[in-house]
Amino acid sequence: MKADEQYAGGDLLLRLEAGVAWITLNRPDVANALTPDQRNALIDILRDCDQDHAVRAIVLASTGPHFCGGADLKVAGAESGRADQTNEPAAGAVMKMITYGANRLLPAIQDCSKPVLASVQGTAAGIGVQLALACDLVVMAEEASFIEIFVRRGLVPDGGTAYLLTRLAGLQRAKELMLLGERISATKAREYGLVTEVVPRHQLEARTAQIAATLAQGPTVAMGLMKRLANRALDGDRDTALFEESLAQELILHTTDAQEGIASFVEGRVTTFEGK
Repeated sequence: MKADEQYAGGDLLLRLEAGVAWITLNRPDVANALTPDQRNALIDILRDCDQDHAVRAIVLASTGPHFCGGADLKVAGAESGRADQTNEPAAGAVMKMITYGANRLLPAIQDCSKPVLASVQGTAAGIGVQLALACDLVVMAEEASFIEIFVRRGLVPDGGTAYLLTRLAGLQRAKELMLLGERISATKAREYGLVTEVVPRHQLEARTAQIAATLAQGPTVAMGLMKRLANRALDGDRDTALFEESLAQELILHTTDAQEGIASFVEGRVTTFEGK
C-alpha cells in the first residue's frame, strides 16, 4: 500500500502513517454522501488493509463539517433503475442491489481483523450512522450528531441498522431511533452506548490520532480475535462462546506478540509488539 492514494475520483483518500491507515471520505460539498463507487472502493480498501501487515489500525474520517450524510440517493436511484419511472425494476432487483451494495459495508468493517476507529466531527445520517457504529471504537465531537433519516424518506433502514442499534442501544432505544427519526446529540449517543468517547471539536483529530496510535502499537492478531469474539457474543450460545475463546487462546499463544508479552512481563521490561 502506498503512503498516499486517492480512490473513486478523489472522493476517497487513503494515507498510511506509523501503522495507521487513515481512510477519509472527501465529498464535503454534499455532506460526504456515499456513492456506490465510493462505497465499493471503501470495501476494497478495508479488504486490502486487512491483508497488509504494515497496517495495524484503521481510522474512518471525513473532510468538511459533516461526517456522512448517508447514501447519495440521486446516484443510488439512478443505479437501481428507480430514476427511470418508465421501467419497473424486476422482482428482487432492489434486494439484490442492497445485498451486493450497502449490506456489504457492515461485514467489511466488522470482519476486518484490524481495529477500526471512527472519527465523527459532524452529522452522520442514514448509512453514515451505520458506517460509524460498525467500527470498533467511535470518537465523536461534542457538536456532532446522529440521525436515522430513513423514516423521513419513507424507507426501511438497511446497511445493518436494526442489527447494530439493537445490540448497542437495546431494543426500545433502537425502535426510538428508527421510528422517530430524530437527531440525537453526541452526549445522548454516548448515553445510549453508541459512542466510545465525546470530545470538543478542536480536540477530535488529536484524540483520534492518540487512540489510533495506541491500537497500532498493540498485539494486532490478538485484537482481531478479541474483536471477532465480541462481535459474535450476542449471536451464539454460551458453549459456543467458551469454545471459541479457548480456540482463540490456542491460536494466539503461537504468535510472536503473545510470546513477547509473556517474556516482557517475566523480565520486567517494556513490551514491544510487532503485530504478528
